[in-house]
Amino acid sequence: MSPETLAALAKMGLWLAFLINVAPIMLWVERRAPAFMQDRLGPNRVGPLGFFQGIADAAKFIFKEDIEPATADRGLYLLAPVLALVPCLTTYLVIPFGPDIEVAGRTMASVVIDSDSGIFVFLALASLGVYSLVLAGWASNNKWSLIGAIRASAQMISYELALTLAVVAALVPAGSLHLGRVVDYQIGERLFGFLPAWGVLVQPIGFLVFLVAMFAETNRLPFDLPEAESELVAGYHTEYGSIRFALFFMGEYMAMAVLSALAATLYFGGWSLPGVDLMQLPGVLPALVGFVILTVKVAIFMFLFVWVRWTFPRFRYDQLMRLGWKVLLPLALANLVYVAALAVGGKL
Repeated sequence: MSPETLAALAKMGLWLAFLINVAPIMLWVERRAPAFMQDRLGPNRVGPLGFFQGIADAAKFIFKEDIEPATADRGLYLLAPVLALVPCLTTYLVIPFGPDIEVAGRTMASVVIDSDSGIFVFLALASLGVYSLVLAGWASNNKWSLIGAIRASAQMISYELALTLAVVAALVPAGSLHLGRVVDYQIGERLFGFLPAWGVLVQPIGFLVFLVAMFAETNRLPFDLPEAESELVAGYHTEYGSIRFALFFMGEYMAMAVLSALAATLYFGGWSLPGVDLMQLPGVLPALVGFVILTVKVAIFMFLFVWVRWTFPRFRYDQLMRLGWKVLLPLALANLVYVAALAVGGKL
């Protein structure tokens, strides 16, 4: 096996180890953090501070009886949960997590697929997520599931426009579709001579648009209309239980983590920290430390998801669509024109 293949497998293993553990950890955070916010105990029986509650829940999902609706379209019904994992298990391939490193006399990029059009790959793969939701809603042969699937498809397609425009605007200063070059630009440039040129400082409006669209794309509160329990029982996954429901569950949390990694890459310097030169470290340590830095930034975004969930009420569906088309989309277009004008004028 060639060194390049071994390196790619090692980088994939690093990412997969992180993504697979996101759901159990977030299960604990989703219960423990709001308990503190609301002055109650939360899970505190399984392990210290209830930390093993996520493992117990995972075991419960695995061993529960798997019930399949008699009138469901069996093939598509079984396919939908698997498709829910496809975007989050592929989009991470183009996200850089450290500087180029020297291993055995070879220079290797700290990214699984070092593509000059990596962001196109990310957006194309991420857009496949809507198929699992639509298939789940239609194949379940349940009216609540179908309504949830219709809501999900309309919501995700609507907010993808604003999210994509925000991403394009974030790429303009670096002048490249390569996410590694975007991070390099944020490291190398300075605002006012001392501030790092992080995207959130260059274009705060673009970051705000991306942040709101990110919540809508992952169907998280206050945009969880596709699975609103008070209206649709559980939406598109009403008829799913056991391990199949767990796949949807894992897919949602993994999608949150991957989109958070993209947000950190585009707007918060990715794997870098101001004043820290990872290239001073020997061997593969620059890549490993960079991955840890990126993971910490992702963790901050993941906590933000939880914080917002327990702070804001759910939108009505008409408010959701109005916000996407009449507010976010014009803001994203205006931000793109603004950033392009700065770039043409040599201000970036």
